[in-house]
Amino acid sequence: MVFFQLLSVVMGLGIEQLIQWRYGAMGLVCLVLITWGIRARNSTCLTVAAVLFVLLMAQA
Repeated sequence: MVFFQLLSVVMGLGIEQLIQWRYGAMGLVCLVLITWGIRARNSTCLTVAAVLFVLLMAQA
């Protein structure tokens, strides 16, 4: 059980670093908005984050 928690934390930090490296601070903000939208079940937050992330991907 502890191994899976540790693995999920390491994977989460790795994904955050990859997104921040590739898309900068705004990419990290989008990732946080997506995570927050999923946990709060807020479709507006998810939509805004997805649109921002797509715009970042199109710019890169």
